[in-house]
Amino acid sequence: MSKPRPTGITVDRKAATLTITWDDDRTCEYPLNLLRNACPCAVCRGGHEHMKPEPGDDVFTIPVMEVSATQVEDVEAVGNYAIRIVWGDGHTHGIYDWHYLYSLCQQMQAEQDNSG
Repeated sequence: MSKPRPTGITVDRKAATLTITWDDDRTCEYPLNLLRNACPCAVCRGGHEHMKPEPGDDVFTIPVMEVSATQVEDVEAVGNYAIRIVWGDGHTHGIYDWHYLYSLCQQMQAEQDNSG
């Protein structure tokens, strides 16, 4: 099977969510604070040696950042494989590729299943 790819991406600033519809009919609603906590850049991960193709479980336990850090100014396409989020505090280093975002969606679902 091919790797899932998004068919639609929307940001709801009022609800503080980014929603991705995937080509396997899955829809994932990502809280913006979770996406910021899951930023895959080397600065946020603590260096290149800590970067992984999937988000770590710690993204669900990191304290929420200040409001400006989790506000989205823009979402930009990076080639045909990822998005870059421009955050309200000026942070732009994270490139969220499709595999990373889809893995985060699966982790969110598992978290919900375990807590419910």
